[in-house]
Amino acid sequence: MPDGEGAFGRTYRALTLGIVSCVLLVAFEATAVNTAMPAAARDLDGLALYAYAFSGFFTTSLFSMIVSGRWCDRRGPLAPLFAGIGLFAGGLVVSGTAPDMWLFVLGRAVQGLGGGLLIVALYVVVGRAYPERLRPAVMASFSAAWVVPSIVGPLVSGTVTEQLGWRWVFLAVPVLVALPVAVMLPALRRIAGRDVDGPAPGTGPEPDGDRRDGRRRIRLGAAAALGAALLQYAGQDLRWSALLPAAAGAALLVPSILRLLPAGTFRAARGLPSVILLRGLAAGAFFSAESFVPLMLVTQRGLTVTQAGLSLATGGVSWALGSYLQSRPALQQHRHRLVRAGMVLVAVSIAGAAAVLIPGAPVWIPALAWCVGGFGMGMTISSVGVLLLQLSPPAEAGSNSASLQVSDALGNVGLVAACGVVFAALGADRSPVAFAAVLLPMAFVALLAAAVAGRLRPRRG
Repeated sequence: MPDGEGAFGRTYRALTLGIVSCVLLVAFEATAVNTAMPAAARDLDGLALYAYAFSGFFTTSLFSMIVSGRWCDRRGPLAPLFAGIGLFAGGLVVSGTAPDMWLFVLGRAVQGLGGGLLIVALYVVVGRAYPERLRPAVMASFSAAWVVPSIVGPLVSGTVTEQLGWRWVFLAVPVLVALPVAVMLPALRRIAGRDVDGPAPGTGPEPDGDRRDGRRRIRLGAAAALGAALLQYAGQDLRWSALLPAAAGAALLVPSILRLLPAGTFRAARGLPSVILLRGLAAGAFFSAESFVPLMLVTQRGLTVTQAGLSLATGGVSWALGSYLQSRPALQQHRHRLVRAGMVLVAVSIAGAAAVLIPGAPVWIPALAWCVGGFGMGMTISSVGVLLLQLSPPAEAGSNSASLQVSDALGNVGLVAACGVVFAALGADRSPVAFAAVLLPMAFVALLAAAVAGRLRPRRG
Protein backbone atom coordinates (compact mmCIF):
# COMPACT_ATOMS: atom_id res chain seq x y z
CA MET A 1 0.00 0.00 0.00
CA PRO A 2 1.35 3.50 -0.82
CA ASP A 3 2.55 5.25 2.32
CA GLY A 4 0.24 8.25 1.90
CA GLU A 5 -2.88 6.30 0.95
CA GLY A 6 -5.91 7.00 3.12
CA ALA A 7 -9.00 5.06 4.16
CA PHE A 8 -10.70 6.00 0.88
CA GLY A 9 -7.65 5.28 -1.29
CA ARG A 10 -7.67 2.57 -3.90
CA THR A 11 -6.60 -0.21 -1.52
CA TYR A 12 -9.28 0.39 1.11
CA ARG A 13 -12.02 2.25 -0.76
CA ALA A 14 -14.42 -0.68 -1.23
CA LEU A 15 -13.92 -1.91 2.32
CA THR A 16 -14.46 1.55 3.81
CA LEU A 17 -17.58 2.15 1.74
CA GLY A 18 -18.92 -1.26 2.76
CA ILE A 19 -18.40 -0.48 6.43
CA VAL A 20 -19.97 2.97 6.09
CA SER A 21 -23.03 1.45 4.37
CA CYS A 22 -23.53 -0.79 7.42
CA VAL A 23 -23.29 2.20 9.75
CA LEU A 24 -25.87 4.00 7.59
CA LEU A 25 -28.25 1.13 8.31
CA VAL A 26 -27.97 1.75 12.03
CA ALA A 27 -28.04 5.54 11.63
CA PHE A 28 -31.24 5.68 9.62
CA GLU A 29 -32.92 3.35 12.08
CA ALA A 30 -31.89 5.34 15.12
CA THR A 31 -32.84 8.79 13.83
CA ALA A 32 -36.06 7.75 12.10
CA VAL A 33 -37.31 5.46 14.86
CA ASN A 34 -36.57 7.95 17.65
CA THR A 35 -38.72 10.51 15.86
CA ALA A 36 -41.64 8.11 15.34
CA MET A 37 -41.51 6.53 18.79
CA PRO A 38 -43.90 8.92 20.62
CA ALA A 39 -46.56 8.35 17.96
CA ALA A 40 -46.06 4.58 18.05
CA ALA A 41 -46.33 4.43 21.84
CA ARG A 42 -49.54 6.47 21.88
CA ASP A 43 -51.16 4.55 19.02
CA LEU A 44 -50.42 1.22 20.72
CA ASP A 45 -51.52 2.58 24.13
CA GLY A 46 -48.04 1.89 25.43
CA LEU A 47 -46.72 5.07 27.01
CA ALA A 48 -46.18 3.16 30.26
CA LEU A 49 -43.85 0.85 28.32
CA TYR A 50 -42.07 3.66 26.48
CA ALA A 51 -38.69 2.94 28.07
CA TYR A 52 -38.98 -0.75 27.11
CA ALA A 53 -38.91 0.20 23.44
CA PHE A 54 -35.36 1.46 23.95
CA SER A 55 -34.03 -0.76 26.72
CA GLY A 56 -35.36 -3.92 25.02
CA PHE A 57 -33.01 -3.22 22.13
CA PHE A 58 -30.00 -2.91 24.40
CA THR A 59 -30.93 -5.91 26.54
CA THR A 60 -30.78 -8.44 23.70
CA SER A 61 -27.72 -6.76 22.24
CA LEU A 62 -25.91 -7.61 25.50
CA PHE A 63 -26.12 -11.28 24.59
CA SER A 64 -25.46 -10.95 20.87
CA MET A 65 -22.35 -8.82 21.48
CA ILE A 66 -20.78 -11.62 23.50
CA VAL A 67 -21.71 -14.12 20.79
CA SER A 68 -20.30 -11.82 18.12
CA GLY A 69 -16.99 -11.33 19.94
CA ARG A 70 -16.57 -15.09 20.30
CA TRP A 71 -17.68 -15.69 16.69
CA CYS A 72 -15.27 -13.06 15.33
CA ASP A 73 -12.25 -14.40 17.23
CA ARG A 74 -12.90 -17.99 16.09
CA ARG A 75 -14.20 -17.59 12.52
CA GLY A 76 -13.70 -13.98 11.47
CA PRO A 77 -16.12 -11.03 11.38
CA LEU A 78 -18.00 -11.52 8.10
CA ALA A 79 -20.58 -14.12 9.13
CA PRO A 80 -21.72 -12.24 12.27
CA LEU A 81 -21.78 -9.02 10.25
CA PHE A 82 -24.15 -10.47 7.64
CA ALA A 83 -26.29 -12.22 10.25
CA GLY A 84 -26.56 -8.96 12.19
CA ILE A 85 -27.86 -7.05 9.17
CA GLY A 86 -30.52 -9.70 8.55
CA LEU A 87 -31.78 -9.76 12.13
CA PHE A 88 -31.73 -5.98 12.34
CA ALA A 89 -33.95 -5.61 9.29
CA GLY A 90 -36.24 -8.42 10.47
CA GLY A 91 -36.80 -6.69 13.80
CA LEU A 92 -37.88 -3.52 12.04
CA VAL A 93 -40.53 -5.49 10.16
CA VAL A 94 -41.84 -7.07 13.38
CA SER A 95 -42.14 -3.67 15.08
CA GLY A 96 -43.69 -2.07 12.02
CA THR A 97 -46.47 -4.66 11.87
CA ALA A 98 -47.01 -5.01 15.64
CA PRO A 99 -50.67 -4.90 16.82
CA ASP A 100 -49.75 -4.06 20.41
CA MET A 101 -46.88 -2.57 22.42
CA TRP A 102 -45.46 -5.86 23.67
CA LEU A 103 -45.00 -7.21 20.14
CA PHE A 104 -43.52 -3.85 19.20
CA VAL A 105 -40.97 -4.27 22.00
CA LEU A 106 -40.27 -7.82 20.77
CA GLY A 107 -39.37 -6.40 17.37
CA ARG A 108 -37.00 -3.96 19.03
CA ALA A 109 -35.43 -6.91 20.86
CA VAL A 110 -34.80 -8.69 17.55
CA GLN A 111 -33.19 -5.50 16.27
CA GLY A 112 -30.94 -5.57 19.32
CA LEU A 113 -29.77 -9.09 18.46
CA GLY A 114 -28.80 -7.91 15.00
CA GLY A 115 -27.25 -4.68 16.18
CA GLY A 116 -25.03 -6.46 18.72
CA LEU A 117 -23.68 -8.88 16.12
CA LEU A 118 -23.11 -6.06 13.63
CA ILE A 119 -21.30 -3.46 15.71
CA VAL A 120 -18.74 -5.86 17.24
CA ALA A 121 -17.98 -7.31 13.81
CA LEU A 122 -17.37 -3.82 12.42
CA TYR A 123 -14.84 -3.03 15.15
CA VAL A 124 -12.99 -6.28 14.47
CA VAL A 125 -12.87 -5.51 10.73
CA VAL A 126 -11.34 -2.10 11.47
CA GLY A 127 -8.80 -3.59 13.89
CA ARG A 128 -7.67 -6.30 11.46
CA ALA A 129 -7.88 -4.62 8.06
CA TYR A 130 -6.51 -1.12 8.67
CA PRO A 131 -3.07 0.00 9.90
CA GLU A 132 -3.10 1.92 13.16
CA ARG A 133 -2.54 5.29 11.47
CA LEU A 134 -5.82 4.94 9.51
CA ARG A 135 -8.06 3.80 12.36
CA PRO A 136 -8.91 7.31 13.66
CA ALA A 137 -10.02 8.27 10.14
CA VAL A 138 -12.18 5.14 9.84
CA MET A 139 -13.77 5.89 13.21
CA ALA A 140 -14.43 9.42 11.97
CA SER A 141 -16.12 7.97 8.87
CA PHE A 142 -18.45 6.05 11.22
CA SER A 143 -19.57 9.39 12.64
CA ALA A 144 -19.74 11.04 9.22
CA ALA A 145 -22.18 8.32 8.15
CA TRP A 146 -24.62 9.73 10.72
CA VAL A 147 -24.70 13.23 9.21
CA VAL A 148 -27.20 12.75 6.37
CA PRO A 149 -29.50 10.44 8.41
CA SER A 150 -29.44 12.87 11.34
CA ILE A 151 -30.55 15.73 9.08
CA VAL A 152 -32.90 13.92 6.72
CA GLY A 153 -34.09 11.16 9.05
CA PRO A 154 -36.17 13.22 11.50
CA LEU A 155 -37.74 15.30 8.71
CA VAL A 156 -38.64 12.28 6.59
CA SER A 157 -39.72 10.23 9.59
CA GLY A 158 -41.88 13.02 10.99
CA THR A 159 -43.51 13.68 7.62
CA VAL A 160 -44.20 10.00 7.01
CA THR A 161 -45.56 9.60 10.56
CA GLU A 162 -47.94 12.54 10.17
CA GLN A 163 -49.06 11.75 6.62
CA LEU A 164 -48.97 7.94 6.37
CA GLY A 165 -48.53 6.66 9.92
CA TRP A 166 -45.61 5.60 12.10
CA ARG A 167 -45.63 1.99 10.83
CA TRP A 168 -44.25 3.04 7.48
CA VAL A 169 -41.20 4.50 9.19
CA PHE A 170 -40.23 1.06 10.50
CA LEU A 171 -41.15 -0.78 7.32
CA ALA A 172 -39.36 1.68 5.03
CA VAL A 173 -35.98 1.78 6.78
CA PRO A 174 -34.87 -1.70 5.56
CA VAL A 175 -35.90 -0.73 2.02
CA LEU A 176 -33.97 2.55 2.19
CA VAL A 177 -30.70 0.79 2.97
CA ALA A 178 -31.21 -2.39 0.93
CA LEU A 179 -29.65 -1.02 -2.26
CA PRO A 180 -26.41 0.40 -0.81
CA VAL A 181 -25.93 -2.69 1.36
CA ALA A 182 -26.49 -4.99 -1.63
CA VAL A 183 -23.95 -3.02 -3.68
CA MET A 184 -21.29 -2.63 -0.99
CA LEU A 185 -21.31 -5.96 0.84
CA PRO A 186 -19.95 -8.03 -2.09
CA ALA A 187 -16.94 -5.71 -2.22
CA LEU A 188 -16.66 -5.88 1.57
CA ARG A 189 -16.67 -9.66 1.47
CA ARG A 190 -14.20 -9.83 -1.40
CA ILE A 191 -11.60 -7.59 0.25
CA ALA A 192 -12.26 -8.43 3.90
CA GLY A 193 -12.34 -12.14 3.05
CA ARG A 194 -8.77 -11.87 1.86
CA ASP A 195 -7.47 -9.60 4.62
CA VAL A 196 -9.43 -10.10 7.83
CA ASP A 197 -11.75 -13.10 7.74
CA GLY A 198 -10.90 -16.19 9.73
CA PRO A 199 -9.17 -16.48 13.11
CA ALA A 200 -6.77 -13.73 14.14
CA PRO A 201 -3.32 -14.11 12.56
CA GLY A 202 -0.91 -16.21 14.59
CA THR A 203 -3.52 -17.72 16.89
CA GLY A 204 -3.42 -21.26 15.45
CA PRO A 205 -5.90 -23.96 16.56
CA GLU A 206 -8.04 -22.99 19.52
CA PRO A 207 -6.88 -24.61 22.78
CA ASP A 208 -9.45 -26.50 24.83
CA GLY A 209 -9.18 -23.92 27.61
CA ASP A 210 -10.03 -21.08 25.23
CA ARG A 211 -12.96 -23.06 23.86
CA ARG A 212 -14.34 -23.60 27.35
CA ASP A 213 -13.79 -19.95 28.19
CA GLY A 214 -15.69 -18.91 25.07
CA ARG A 215 -18.66 -21.10 25.98
CA ARG A 216 -18.58 -19.72 29.52
CA ARG A 217 -18.72 -16.15 28.18
CA ILE A 218 -21.75 -16.99 26.05
CA ARG A 219 -23.55 -18.47 29.08
CA LEU A 220 -22.67 -15.38 31.08
CA GLY A 221 -23.97 -13.18 28.29
CA ALA A 222 -27.29 -15.03 28.29
CA ALA A 223 -27.53 -14.71 32.07
CA ALA A 224 -26.75 -10.99 31.89
CA ALA A 225 -29.41 -10.38 29.25
CA LEU A 226 -32.04 -12.34 31.22
CA GLY A 227 -31.10 -10.51 34.40
CA ALA A 228 -31.38 -7.13 32.70
CA ALA A 229 -34.80 -8.08 31.31
CA LEU A 230 -36.06 -9.09 34.76
CA LEU A 231 -34.81 -5.85 36.28
CA GLN A 232 -36.55 -3.81 33.60
CA TYR A 233 -39.79 -5.72 34.13
CA ALA A 234 -39.60 -5.13 37.87
CA GLY A 235 -38.80 -1.48 37.37
CA GLN A 236 -41.89 -0.91 35.28
CA ASP A 237 -44.18 -2.77 37.68
CA LEU A 238 -43.73 -0.58 40.81
CA ARG A 239 -45.51 -3.07 43.09
CA TRP A 240 -44.14 -4.99 46.06
CA SER A 241 -44.51 -8.22 44.10
CA ALA A 242 -41.93 -6.86 41.65
CA LEU A 243 -39.19 -7.28 44.27
CA LEU A 244 -38.93 -10.99 43.45
CA PRO A 245 -38.06 -10.58 39.73
CA ALA A 246 -35.85 -7.63 40.70
CA ALA A 247 -33.84 -9.79 43.09
CA ALA A 248 -33.59 -12.60 40.54
CA GLY A 249 -32.49 -10.15 37.86
CA ALA A 250 -29.79 -8.65 40.07
CA ALA A 251 -28.56 -12.13 41.05
CA LEU A 252 -28.13 -12.98 37.36
CA LEU A 253 -26.87 -9.66 36.03
CA VAL A 254 -24.28 -8.53 38.59
CA PRO A 255 -22.09 -11.67 38.76
CA SER A 256 -22.29 -12.12 34.99
CA ILE A 257 -21.18 -8.58 34.19
CA LEU A 258 -18.36 -8.76 36.73
CA ARG A 259 -17.01 -11.82 34.89
CA LEU A 260 -17.64 -10.52 31.36
CA LEU A 261 -15.84 -7.19 31.70
CA PRO A 262 -12.11 -6.87 32.38
CA ALA A 263 -11.03 -7.00 36.01
CA GLY A 264 -11.05 -3.55 37.54
CA THR A 265 -13.68 -2.07 35.24
CA PHE A 266 -16.04 -0.94 38.00
CA ARG A 267 -13.27 0.57 40.09
CA ALA A 268 -11.90 2.42 37.03
CA ALA A 269 -8.52 0.68 36.97
CA ARG A 270 -6.09 2.42 34.65
CA GLY A 271 -5.96 1.54 30.96
CA LEU A 272 -8.39 -0.84 29.25
CA PRO A 273 -10.82 -1.21 32.22
CA SER A 274 -11.36 2.57 32.37
CA VAL A 275 -11.72 2.79 28.58
CA ILE A 276 -14.53 0.23 28.76
CA LEU A 277 -16.18 1.82 31.81
CA LEU A 278 -16.15 5.27 30.25
CA ARG A 279 -17.88 3.98 27.11
CA GLY A 280 -20.80 2.70 29.18
CA LEU A 281 -21.14 5.90 31.20
CA ALA A 282 -20.95 8.12 28.11
CA ALA A 283 -23.42 6.16 26.01
CA GLY A 284 -25.81 5.57 28.89
CA ALA A 285 -25.98 9.23 29.89
CA PHE A 286 -26.34 10.65 26.39
CA PHE A 287 -28.76 8.15 24.88
CA SER A 288 -30.92 7.82 27.98
CA ALA A 289 -31.43 11.58 27.89
CA GLU A 290 -31.94 11.55 24.13
CA SER A 291 -34.69 8.93 24.43
CA PHE A 292 -36.87 11.36 26.39
CA VAL A 293 -36.15 14.67 24.62
CA PRO A 294 -38.62 14.20 21.71
CA LEU A 295 -41.37 13.06 24.08
CA MET A 296 -40.65 16.07 26.32
CA LEU A 297 -40.98 18.51 23.42
CA VAL A 298 -44.20 16.89 22.14
CA THR A 299 -45.97 16.66 25.50
CA GLN A 300 -44.61 19.72 27.32
CA ARG A 301 -44.19 22.27 24.54
CA GLY A 302 -46.72 21.07 21.94
CA LEU A 303 -44.27 20.44 19.09
CA THR A 304 -45.10 18.01 16.30
CA VAL A 305 -43.14 14.78 16.07
CA THR A 306 -41.29 16.23 13.07
CA GLN A 307 -40.24 19.35 14.97
CA ALA A 308 -39.26 17.32 18.02
CA GLY A 309 -37.20 14.92 15.92
CA LEU A 310 -35.40 17.75 14.16
CA SER A 311 -34.27 19.06 17.54
CA LEU A 312 -31.93 16.06 17.66
CA ALA A 313 -30.63 16.50 14.11
CA THR A 314 -28.01 19.05 15.15
CA GLY A 315 -26.40 16.42 17.34
CA GLY A 316 -25.67 14.16 14.38
CA VAL A 317 -23.89 16.88 12.45
CA SER A 318 -21.81 18.08 15.40
CA TRP A 319 -21.02 14.46 16.35
CA ALA A 320 -19.35 14.03 12.95
CA LEU A 321 -17.42 17.27 13.45
CA GLY A 322 -16.19 16.16 16.87
CA SER A 323 -15.13 12.81 15.46
CA TYR A 324 -13.32 14.53 12.60
CA LEU A 325 -11.47 16.71 15.10
CA GLN A 326 -10.15 13.72 17.05
CA SER A 327 -8.84 12.13 13.83
CA ARG A 328 -6.40 14.99 13.14
CA PRO A 329 -2.79 13.78 13.48
CA ALA A 330 -1.80 16.87 15.47
CA LEU A 331 -4.26 15.93 18.23
CA GLN A 332 -3.27 12.28 18.66
CA GLN A 333 -1.15 13.02 21.71
CA HIS A 334 -4.06 14.89 23.32
CA ARG A 335 -6.63 12.11 22.85
CA HIS A 336 -7.19 11.61 26.59
CA ARG A 337 -7.86 15.32 27.09
CA LEU A 338 -10.30 15.30 24.18
CA VAL A 339 -12.30 12.57 25.92
CA ARG A 340 -12.52 14.55 29.15
CA ALA A 341 -13.53 17.76 27.37
CA GLY A 342 -16.11 15.83 25.35
CA MET A 343 -17.83 14.47 28.44
CA VAL A 344 -17.97 17.91 30.06
CA LEU A 345 -19.74 19.16 26.93
CA VAL A 346 -22.20 16.26 27.12
CA ALA A 347 -23.02 17.11 30.74
CA VAL A 348 -23.64 20.74 29.80
CA SER A 349 -25.86 19.74 26.87
CA ILE A 350 -28.10 17.39 28.89
CA ALA A 351 -28.60 19.94 31.65
CA GLY A 352 -29.19 22.62 29.01
CA ALA A 353 -31.92 20.59 27.28
CA ALA A 354 -33.83 20.42 30.57
CA ALA A 355 -34.03 24.23 30.57
CA VAL A 356 -36.86 24.02 28.01
CA LEU A 357 -39.10 22.94 30.91
CA ILE A 358 -38.87 26.44 32.36
CA PRO A 359 -42.04 28.39 31.40
CA GLY A 360 -41.28 30.86 28.63
CA ALA A 361 -37.94 29.28 27.69
CA PRO A 362 -37.30 29.13 23.91
CA VAL A 363 -38.18 25.79 22.33
CA TRP A 364 -34.93 25.79 20.35
CA ILE A 365 -32.83 25.27 23.49
CA PRO A 366 -32.68 21.44 23.10
CA ALA A 367 -31.49 21.81 19.50
CA LEU A 368 -28.60 24.02 20.61
CA ALA A 369 -27.87 21.78 23.57
CA TRP A 370 -27.77 18.66 21.41
CA CYS A 371 -25.37 20.39 19.02
CA VAL A 372 -22.97 20.85 21.94
CA GLY A 373 -23.53 17.32 23.23
CA GLY A 374 -23.12 15.71 19.83
CA PHE A 375 -19.76 17.42 19.38
CA GLY A 376 -18.62 16.09 22.75
CA MET A 377 -19.82 12.56 21.96
CA GLY A 378 -18.04 12.64 18.60
CA MET A 379 -14.73 13.39 20.28
CA THR A 380 -15.35 10.85 23.04
CA ILE A 381 -16.77 7.76 21.32
CA SER A 382 -14.34 7.74 18.38
CA SER A 383 -11.38 8.30 20.70
CA VAL A 384 -12.48 5.49 22.99
CA GLY A 385 -12.69 3.13 19.99
CA VAL A 386 -9.15 4.07 18.92
CA LEU A 387 -7.82 3.58 22.45
CA LEU A 388 -9.46 0.15 22.69
CA LEU A 389 -7.76 -1.05 19.49
CA GLN A 390 -4.41 0.35 20.66
CA LEU A 391 -4.69 -1.66 23.89
CA SER A 392 -5.91 -4.91 22.26
CA PRO A 393 -3.65 -7.64 20.82
CA PRO A 394 -5.09 -9.06 17.54
CA ALA A 395 -6.19 -12.31 19.20
CA GLU A 396 -8.21 -10.35 21.79
CA ALA A 397 -9.72 -7.72 19.51
CA GLY A 398 -13.04 -9.55 19.28
CA SER A 399 -13.50 -10.16 23.00
CA ASN A 400 -12.33 -6.65 23.94
CA SER A 401 -14.59 -5.07 21.31
CA ALA A 402 -17.44 -7.15 22.70
CA SER A 403 -16.62 -5.93 26.22
CA LEU A 404 -16.69 -2.34 24.98
CA GLN A 405 -20.08 -2.83 23.37
CA VAL A 406 -21.39 -4.73 26.41
CA SER A 407 -20.45 -1.75 28.55
CA ASP A 408 -22.23 0.51 26.06
CA ALA A 409 -25.35 -1.65 26.15
CA LEU A 410 -25.22 -2.07 29.92
CA GLY A 411 -25.00 1.68 30.36
CA ASN A 412 -28.03 2.11 28.12
CA VAL A 413 -30.02 -0.73 29.69
CA GLY A 414 -29.31 0.29 33.25
CA LEU A 415 -29.77 4.02 32.85
CA VAL A 416 -32.77 3.86 30.49
CA ALA A 417 -34.44 1.40 32.87
CA ALA A 418 -33.69 3.65 35.84
CA CYS A 419 -35.03 6.65 33.95
CA GLY A 420 -38.13 4.65 33.05
CA VAL A 421 -38.81 3.83 36.71
CA VAL A 422 -38.44 7.46 37.76
CA PHE A 423 -40.47 8.66 34.80
CA ALA A 424 -43.36 6.29 35.49
CA ALA A 425 -43.32 7.01 39.22
CA LEU A 426 -43.54 10.78 38.71
CA GLY A 427 -46.48 10.80 36.34
CA ALA A 428 -45.03 9.87 32.94
CA ASP A 429 -45.54 12.46 30.18
CA ARG A 430 -47.92 14.65 32.21
CA SER A 431 -45.33 16.06 34.61
CA PRO A 432 -42.41 18.41 33.84
CA VAL A 433 -40.84 17.18 37.07
CA ALA A 434 -40.65 13.68 35.59
CA PHE A 435 -38.52 14.92 32.69
CA ALA A 436 -36.26 16.98 34.95
CA ALA A 437 -35.77 13.95 37.20
CA VAL A 438 -34.58 11.99 34.15
CA LEU A 439 -32.30 14.57 32.51
CA LEU A 440 -30.44 16.13 35.44
CA PRO A 441 -29.11 12.82 36.87
CA MET A 442 -27.88 11.92 33.38
CA ALA A 443 -25.89 15.17 33.33
CA PHE A 444 -24.23 14.06 36.58
CA VAL A 445 -23.36 10.66 35.04
CA ALA A 446 -21.65 12.49 32.16
CA LEU A 447 -19.55 14.43 34.67
CA LEU A 448 -18.63 11.14 36.32
CA ALA A 449 -17.40 9.90 32.94
CA ALA A 450 -15.27 13.05 32.61
CA ALA A 451 -13.60 12.10 35.89
CA VAL A 452 -12.92 8.55 34.65
CA ALA A 453 -11.21 10.04 31.56
CA GLY A 454 -8.22 10.85 33.76
CA ARG A 455 -7.53 7.11 34.13
CA LEU A 456 -7.45 6.03 30.48
CA ARG A 457 -3.65 5.87 30.23
CA PRO A 458 -2.18 2.53 31.35
CA ARG A 459 0.07 2.66 34.38
CA ARG A 460 3.67 3.10 33.25
CA GLY A 461 6.24 0.44 34.04
